[in-house]
Amino acid sequence: MNAFLKVNEHPAERIARVLLGVALVGLAATGTVGLWGYIGLVPIVTGLAGTCPIYSLFGISTCPTPTKKA
Repeated sequence: MNAFLKVNEHPAERIARVLLGVALVGLAATGTVGLWGYIGLVPIVTGLAGTCPIYSLFGISTCPTPTKKA
């Protein structure tokens, strides 16, 4: 289970996910879009956690790889 919760999102992607999620939830809360806008909670949670379960399932990671010092 530890590998499932491993950080696999680039910091810029995490920020984008949170901003997109907040925008969707905000639009849903104001009635601009329907209730489907609350799906924005998913990118908020994954952005804050830094892990995407779908990325984990497929072995994808957008995190920068740490460079080893010589």
